[in-house]
Amino acid sequence: MLIKMLRKDFQRNKGLSITLFIFVTLSALLVASGSNMITELTTSMNTLFTKSKAPHFVQMHAGEIDQAAIDHFAISNDLVDKQQTVEMLSIDGLHLFLDDASIPESTSVMDHYFVKQNESFDFLLNMANEELSVNQGEIAVPIYYMQQKNMKVGDKINIRNGSFNMTFTVVDFVRDIQMNPSIIHSKRFVVSETDLNKLKGNVGETEYLIEFLLTDTSKLSEFRNAYQSSNLPKMGPSIDHQLFKMLNAITDGIMAAVILFVSFLLSLIAILCLRFTILAAIEEDYREIGIMKAIGIGHRDIKRMYLLKYMVMTAVASFVGFVASLMLNSLFTANITLYFGHAEKGVLLHSIPFIAVILLFLMVMLICMRTLKVFKKISAVEALRSGKIGDVRIKKRVLALPLHKSKWLNVPVFLGLRDVLGRFHMYRLLLFVFIIGSFIILVPLHLVNTMQSSAFNTYMGIERSDLRIDLQYSDNIMRDHNRVSEHLTNDEEVERFSSLLISSLKMVNEEGVIENITVESGDFSIFPLDYLKGVAPAKANEMALSFLNGKEMNKGVGDQIRLVINGQEQVMTVSGIYQDVTNGGRTAKAVLPVQPETVLRYEAIVDVKPHINIVAKTKEYEKIFQPARVTDLEGYLTQTLGNTIKGLKLLATVSIVIAILVSILITSLFLRMIVAKDSAQIAIMKSIGFSLKSIRLQYVTRALVVLGIGIVVGTLISNTWGQSLAGVMLSFMGAAKIEFEIDPVQAYIICPLVLMIAVTAAAYVSMASMKKTSITQLNAE
Repeated sequence: MLIKMLRKDFQRNKGLSITLFIFVTLSALLVASGSNMITELTTSMNTLFTKSKAPHFVQMHAGEIDQAAIDHFAISNDLVDKQQTVEMLSIDGLHLFLDDASIPESTSVMDHYFVKQNESFDFLLNMANEELSVNQGEIAVPIYYMQQKNMKVGDKINIRNGSFNMTFTVVDFVRDIQMNPSIIHSKRFVVSETDLNKLKGNVGETEYLIEFLLTDTSKLSEFRNAYQSSNLPKMGPSIDHQLFKMLNAITDGIMAAVILFVSFLLSLIAILCLRFTILAAIEEDYREIGIMKAIGIGHRDIKRMYLLKYMVMTAVASFVGFVASLMLNSLFTANITLYFGHAEKGVLLHSIPFIAVILLFLMVMLICMRTLKVFKKISAVEALRSGKIGDVRIKKRVLALPLHKSKWLNVPVFLGLRDVLGRFHMYRLLLFVFIIGSFIILVPLHLVNTMQSSAFNTYMGIERSDLRIDLQYSDNIMRDHNRVSEHLTNDEEVERFSSLLISSLKMVNEEGVIENITVESGDFSIFPLDYLKGVAPAKANEMALSFLNGKEMNKGVGDQIRLVINGQEQVMTVSGIYQDVTNGGRTAKAVLPVQPETVLRYEAIVDVKPHINIVAKTKEYEKIFQPARVTDLEGYLTQTLGNTIKGLKLLATVSIVIAILVSILITSLFLRMIVAKDSAQIAIMKSIGFSLKSIRLQYVTRALVVLGIGIVVGTLISNTWGQSLAGVMLSFMGAAKIEFEIDPVQAYIICPLVLMIAVTAAAYVSMASMKKTSITQLNAE
């Protein structure tokens, strides 16, 4: 009996049934894929952390070290399980040639570190997540270069410095738990110990990673305080394993969050579509329901019949969506597998996507049960008398526009507009779909445009400019800094520039423990950042904090910080809070005197005059300012966030296609229902002389009026709530509040025009049945 009822219902409402099935299937597909992405990301990352034996605390240091002092600290501290000091050879991009290229990596924003495999922990892994081992003359390259530079096994890498020339053959690629993601501007290349020693004597500067494994990670803050208050090396940022996890997860985590959010919006549409389908079916079966009630069948039994019908449809659609997600999982998790490898999952983790689909199914069923409560209100007498819900639930028109007052609109357009205003409650589903469709299109599109724009540099804590010149720590950093500043001052092609010194200073926290803090010093009025709160520091006793620093220190504008300068404690007042994703999002800015012994690196921010070619100027400065790294801001952004932007572009494209298809389907189904409902009215209009063309124009006008309202409301929501939502997702990187960079041509012309064309085409196709509608046919019925 159930099969017969399902077959009969499907034949009677093919369009509605297919659309409902598609929406539930898509929702199940996306919710399963999104939850699988999060599961895969979590398990794969945890597996990589385990296999590489990720350090719990790392102190980067540029300069000499006293290993004996480090060993004594490790032995005397009960929290230390193991300690190792990793020696890294920093080779400037000017000396590095990838894939036997003739052009060096001098414009790369990455710091290139050559290392040997570690002995105790922090192992560098190959593509099979096994400990790397390379022979003399061989090299293992970070995965970043395989993806960005399309490098392959067998390619050559050349190191040149004057007469020194050394060539390596790529034999594998590196999974590095510390430096995997592109947002981290440090990359480790693995070579043999013999080759590393040979390189050290001819090129590069030595830096160190002082690493610790702890016996109790819950006491990490206690250990950090102990290290920071010691006299051990601290010329560089300190990082812990929680920050490693956040930085590794951020790119794919954002993608998974967006996919789940889109699936949630599609689920809302599916639920509304289901409610619409149920009410339409009840209206068509109204007389039959009255007969069943009249012969003694209770409303619960009738409700159970309908519920069973939609339960079967939703269950099958959910199952199809889940199976489809299994086929597409490799596409969604490709980047995760590349950077982390594939981790074995237990039965529970494998079942999470299935559980997510079950929850979606139960949510749909709950709404279905609530909608079917309408059976309680149906009277057998009224149903048999009227035969239609509409006959007993006549709603007063919201607004009636007299036709004789229409001076500027032709009659069909006016009648279409009048019907929307008069029966607006009927068009709520269509309006909601158009609002959601606009939102799904615009938010990913705005996010891509924002991350591609030069303004996004300010959210990364980087001043908006034409060029950026970086000098890494060396014994001659102050001499090189003075040389660069002097040249920029005398260069007539330079419009303006600002010199910034990044130092590692000491501060006293609330517990009285001395900690390190990375501070930028310089004139911040030349290239101002946008501040979340307050302003840039202008006085000697003012300091601005990055968003994450302020959050962790629990400091806001007006609060005080105790900074140690030249051995003396100085109270600084927080002047502002800004956004920054560099150095793990933990930085500060202040106007301080230069302390050469604390300087980590030097930056020069440069704007050239309008007629100057930026590319040519970049190449010129590369030669003049060796060993400085010169990059244009567009290149900096591409190298840092290129992978994330690429993924978001794909997601934006898919979102646009989904939104257009959803709009077409719902428009077609809705107008078919309206045409069927208005068959008597259409027949009367035909009989009094309205042409088929003018009647169709009425219904197209209705769809376009609702679409116009939906686009306007959807755009407003996208530019407000959507912007806030994007800020929440990016806050984990250190960018707590963003403002969308909106392309007005894309957002306000192309996208609405595409939707209008799609909806208009769908409207005309869905009105094919109008040709058969006539007074004769109605009388025959």
